[in-house]
Amino acid sequence: MPDTLKNDRLLRALRREPVDTTPVWVMRQAGRYLPEYRATRAKAGSFMALATNPELACEVTLQPLERYALDAAILFSDILTIPDAMGLGLSFAQGEGPQFAHPVRTRADVERLGVPDMESELRYVMDAVRLIRGELAGRAPLIGFSGSPWTLACYMVEGKGSRDFASAKAMCWNEPALAHKLLDTLARSVIAYLGAQVAAGAQALMIFDTWGGMLGPVAFREFSLRYLAQIVDGLKADVQARNVPLILFSKGANAHLAEMAQIGCAALGVDWTIDLADARQAVNGKVALQGNLDPAVLRASPEVIRREVRRVLDSYGNHPGHIFNLGHGITPEVDPEHVKVLVDEVHAYSHRQG
Repeated sequence: MPDTLKNDRLLRALRREPVDTTPVWVMRQAGRYLPEYRATRAKAGSFMALATNPELACEVTLQPLERYALDAAILFSDILTIPDAMGLGLSFAQGEGPQFAHPVRTRADVERLGVPDMESELRYVMDAVRLIRGELAGRAPLIGFSGSPWTLACYMVEGKGSRDFASAKAMCWNEPALAHKLLDTLARSVIAYLGAQVAAGAQALMIFDTWGGMLGPVAFREFSLRYLAQIVDGLKADVQARNVPLILFSKGANAHLAEMAQIGCAALGVDWTIDLADARQAVNGKVALQGNLDPAVLRASPEVIRREVRRVLDSYGNHPGHIFNLGHGITPEVDPEHVKVLVDEVHAYSHRQG
């Protein structure tokens, strides 16, 4: 696309280059805490109607950038678009989260799955990326994203959200070859999906391995990290995607940061249960780091928010390669004015640090 970025802090930080001030964006920055989002969601009629309408997805993607001096936009979509495109019948029950009409439980279920066609089954996502990129007009880079194979498999096998995803884990233990077949199909789908987002205009990519931390060390390497590495390799083989920075976020998997830093991604997202100084030591300068304020801090007073922002920035120190973010997604009850406090303090304090 012909537009020139007016704000490239995020991309510079992902390359571990110097920046004038630490870039900041917020996971789930387009969401229910914003009254304008709730109005658009009501206009759409349902979450899926909103997510599958490129014009409305573009509208809500841009809403937080109208309020705050954010350094990136992230595509408004859902991590479960791939399994939905595979025909599993995704729906969102009020107060109950995602559900699939056709869970994946048997060998026949797995063998029926194939890599979706990105410009037919998932065209609405690519159309949204194209619209958002055009509307941004270089104001900030656009992040595309996907769920990780392990996280997608958790929902697909369980058929819905779960505290422990015991059915998905049981497949790994009882039928490891079947689990690997499912995960390989999902990894190939994620490669195609993220590659299509790059072709449509995404300038950075992120993979949400939301449930990676639920696996023990051996299982994490076999059923999560293996497929994250497969995706990194697949994207590097894509002429358009190979130079687009990729952020991996595996919630609760801080013990594996050193291993994740070895697979070729540009950055690792970090949750709030580790000090950034320790995370920096674990990755040994191989990747940038993104994070890691506890989302609950946004429910505290502005004075506390500013203090905790400074604590996170001090923990990382005056080094290149930091993108400020929450350690997980923003929650619906947060006061929108508190997000402004966070964004402004990140920019002001990190500028003084520099």
